[in-house]
Amino acid sequence: MRHLLSTADLSRDDATGILDDADGFAQALLGREIRKLPTLRGRTVMTVFYENSTRTRVSFEVAGKWMSADVINVSATGSSAGKGESLRDTAKTLYAAGADALIVRHPSSGAAQQIAQWTSHTDAGGKPAGPAVINAGDGTHEHPTQALLDALTLRQRLGDIEGRRVVIVGDIVHSRVARSNAHLLTTLGAEVVLVAPPTLLPAGVDTWPVTIAHDLDAELPAADAVMMLRVQAERMNGGFFPSPREYSVRYGLNDDRLRLLGDDAVVLHPGPMLRGMEIGYSVADAPQATVLEQVRNGVHVRMAVLLRLLVGNDSDQQRGDHKVEAGS
Repeated sequence: MRHLLSTADLSRDDATGILDDADGFAQALLGREIRKLPTLRGRTVMTVFYENSTRTRVSFEVAGKWMSADVINVSATGSSAGKGESLRDTAKTLYAAGADALIVRHPSSGAAQQIAQWTSHTDAGGKPAGPAVINAGDGTHEHPTQALLDALTLRQRLGDIEGRRVVIVGDIVHSRVARSNAHLLTTLGAEVVLVAPPTLLPAGVDTWPVTIAHDLDAELPAADAVMMLRVQAERMNGGFFPSPREYSVRYGLNDDRLRLLGDDAVVLHPGPMLRGMEIGYSVADAPQATVLEQVRNGVHVRMAVLLRLLVGNDSDQQRGDHKVEAGS
């Protein structure tokens, strides 16, 4: 792996390996008074965010620092992008300044892919060179590390993802989280059901490896997990549903709907949550809800991704060195 741009690029072995490494990092850090591993000492990781973020940006920063990398945060408001510098020039400047990894969030779909192309080249020995590029969310396209942390949370709660039925509910058309999860969970053997009003389903969704439904109540009893999505009003121009109240009545996960789920079912939400709209106030804090577990898992998953991209996984020796370091 040189980049992580889309979950569609991950094989089952790739994805499982990242999840296993994330579990390994969690164990390596367990009980440590100082949560610091030497795995990425001497590496420079830069986060480049053109959109607001709390969970993703903070977890990448924590992941890099816990692995002893030098982490530098770049935002559009505090960089030359505010003076009109192009994304291409910004990316090439950061690479020239010493970035080993660029973690990119951008409102335009495909931005991370473009940066990977702009900064890639071959070295004097003819080998591929350039920074590792991680897509931290590009427009309405993908958010692969979010899908990986969701998968890790499901695996921890359910024991296995193979054969599980995962229902993803809400604003599918604007959700990069839904796209990434649809690909990844299917790769890991789950059955994915998308539940939304027709106006919140994207064009071409019939080509996704999913089942489409519109009646949430009918899908809940057979669900092993339910992922509620935020209604992204900031991306909406025009009316996608009559009113927030009607949306909540038909597609919100309230206490009555929570009771339709099995006792072992899992409730996920990528955040930020709109309590009282897509998820009830009490449901967000119910035992089935995994919101804070997802945040914790996000740090370990992003550590695992940085390991794969910056250290590699081609040899047992490299993985053995990592295990020795993690246990040191």
